[in-house]
Amino acid sequence: MKISIVATLYQSARYLSEFHARCTLAAQRFAGDDYEILLVNDGSPDDSLVQAIRLTETDPHLVLVDLSRNFGHHKAIMTGLAQAQGDLVFLIDSDLEEPPECLLTFAEELKRSDCEVIFGVQQQRKGGIFERLSGSLFWSLINRLSGLSLPANVVTARLMTRPYVDALLLHKEREVFLAGLWHITGFSQKSLIVDKLSSGHTTYTLRRKLALLVNSVTSFSVLPLVAIFYMGLIIFSFACCYTIYLVINALFFSYTMAGWTSVMVSIWLLGGLILSCMGIIGIYLSKVFSESKQRPYTIIRKIYGR
Repeated sequence: MKISIVATLYQSARYLSEFHARCTLAAQRFAGDDYEILLVNDGSPDDSLVQAIRLTETDPHLVLVDLSRNFGHHKAIMTGLAQAQGDLVFLIDSDLEEPPECLLTFAEELKRSDCEVIFGVQQQRKGGIFERLSGSLFWSLINRLSGLSLPANVVTARLMTRPYVDALLLHKEREVFLAGLWHITGFSQKSLIVDKLSSGHTTYTLRRKLALLVNSVTSFSVLPLVAIFYMGLIIFSFACCYTIYLVINALFFSYTMAGWTSVMVSIWLLGGLILSCMGIIGIYLSKVFSESKQRPYTIIRKIYGR
């Protein structure tokens, strides 16, 4: 099979019909009749599943993977990539913010540049001021804390060769952060500007973005643990210096300081710092606990159309 188009479904009912039609046209222009469109229903609460099942009954090129519940966007994507059978795999979101027709542009660039991956980036992040600032801060923190050099404003749309997809699927961790996995898998990758639209609706709330930030940093870096060690060393050094000062003051000047404020501030400061450090260590331990259980990161209820 020449190409597989992979997308996930979550609250996608209002886009699904147009998305399917446009993907079909793009795939036919690129591969003729030798293609498949693979949709992964990630426990969508609307009628995306019902609509997709109807489409599989009329389109023999459409494959629908129905997950048993909502597992999350990144895990659903990995499931779709594992089910794809094409020599090339085109990954894209189903909300039409990224035009399916960019498949043709990506394919031309893949052939011209002779690389394994063409991925899309936004020239300027869409959304309001808060979304743009939070997005910029998000990528900056990830790069600084994880030690990776991830390109900012990456979109989901990307065209990948079969060797790259097979290598990507070798990663078996249960806490999936796709931008990091895309990067560390290696191979020759090239970015391409994508004019991403804004649908005005996103399922990535601030809470989910913060959770993604924590997951990405703790999945690819031990820097927070190293920072805890250095914070403890700095506090210990200050404590030693202050102890020497108090001893000298008591022996030679016989002056007793009131110190109530400093004592209380120190107690609250050190107490908060200790709890924060315990929380960071707890996050890492929870990841070890999650990985050690070796649970599947998704469970497929049924596959339609294949």
